[in-house]
Amino acid sequence: MSFDNESVGGTNAVQINSNESKKEKRNGFFYRMLCGAFLGISIIAPGVSGSIMAVMLGIYDDLIGIISNPFRNLKRNFIYLLPMVIGAGAGAVLLLQALEVLFTNYPTPAYLLFIGLIGGSIPTVISEARAGGGGFKALYVAGTVCALAFALTVGMMAKYDIAIAVDTTSMTSGEAMVYFPVCGAIAGVMSMVPGMSVSMVLMTLRVYEPLLNAASRFDFATIVPVGLAFLVGMVLFSNLTKIVFTKYRSFACFMVAGFMTGSLISIFPGLPVEAVEWIMSAVAVATGVSVSVLFRYLSRRMKVSEAAVKIKADF
Repeated sequence: MSFDNESVGGTNAVQINSNESKKEKRNGFFYRMLCGAFLGISIIAPGVSGSIMAVMLGIYDDLIGIISNPFRNLKRNFIYLLPMVIGAGAGAVLLLQALEVLFTNYPTPAYLLFIGLIGGSIPTVISEARAGGGGFKALYVAGTVCALAFALTVGMMAKYDIAIAVDTTSMTSGEAMVYFPVCGAIAGVMSMVPGMSVSMVLMTLRVYEPLLNAASRFDFATIVPVGLAFLVGMVLFSNLTKIVFTKYRSFACFMVAGFMTGSLISIFPGLPVEAVEWIMSAVAVATGVSVSVLFRYLSRRMKVSEAAVKIKADF
């Protein structure tokens, strides 16, 4: 009888662990879908860094690991990325519809919302850098300053319309058919650098608006070559990024903080003018900071939950 009770107890324990595991997987699926939606929005939104959004959401290291070697553990990578791809597609489509209205009618609050999102995660990045054993050494300060200057340079080039002189009104010309994919590859490389905005790079190269119009028209003849080139650039550069963040994490995190600060300065739209705009801007900044803090909390909670499920599975 005792053996039967233990068997029943063991079965119940396995069932409970199984149910908890399913719940965590379900929660993880919807959380990653939400992360994907924010990534899709951040890639399209002017001046916002998708990699910084990934850092803020706590998924940057995972994405770097997958992108640097996508065919290792292919099934697990597919399961991990599927909800993100769904969310990114949904977020991008929704933003394409809302972007023109939002940035045309409420440009200052819109930019300040993203500034709040990015700025709210800077203390977390600095804490992670210092936790990795990096005090305020001269090398870290130099890296931070260089990253800040680089982000500012790219941002100001886009802001003041300093770019290469190429006819980017369409892809019908021979030079445009080459130039657009090259720009996609450059954007893919820069997307792996936390703090660098894909849209900002595309603006500097004078292809952001044509690509945005092509995406809104579902012009696959334009989108597909640029998208493939983007993926190639991202994959080729991901291994270097992974090495840097693995072996020199503190230094890399301080550079990320520099990139983030530079992007904040470069996309700052200026102070509001009217009282209503001041109120909307204050709400936008507060919302952005709150969302960044919330996502960091959710990210840490998800990691703790996944670790707990793994420990239970081992037992």
